[in-house]
Amino acid sequence: MGSENCGKNAPGIKIEQHSLAGMGWIAAWLFTIGYLHLGFWKGFCAIVVWPYFIGVHVSTLVR
Repeated sequence: MGSENCGKNAPGIKIEQHSLAGMGWIAAWLFTIGYLHLGFWKGFCAIVVWPYFIGVHVSTLVR
């Protein structure tokens, strides 16, 4: 029953995993926060607010 679509014309499925790059980014971000000896609230802002402002700045450069 389910073998009709297993021929040459079946669409291919491509699965990409970028978890290693994402984990590296998070590790580097947390290392930077620790290296700068930021307090709790500055560290919180570094995790939540800074990526937003970096994204806004980069998006204006790309346009």
